[in-house]
Amino acid sequence: MGKKELAKMKRRVKTLQKQLGQLGPLMRGSVVVIGTRNKQPYFSLNKNKKTHLIYLGKKREDKAREYSQNYQKLLEIVEEMTTINMTLLKENACL
Repeated sequence: MGKKELAKMKRRVKTLQKQLGQLGPLMRGSVVVIGTRNKQPYFSLNKNKKTHLIYLGKKREDKAREYSQNYQKLLEIVEEMTTINMTLLKENACL
């Protein structure tokens, strides 16, 4: 692998690190709607093999959805960083 490719990968890792710092609040879990007639939004989290639900109501639904989406972005960034850092480590070109 050439020096240009390695430098490009290192720049991408720096960009991803900045994105991590800009994520804001995050929560693992998802917004679910429960009910047949009177559908209500809840935040659902599976922890220690148990599902935990928090009633959100309309006022908190958007915030909870945003936090959950931030968590998903976090996972995507970590996955991309892992792939790049594995290549850099293999090429002995660590940051």
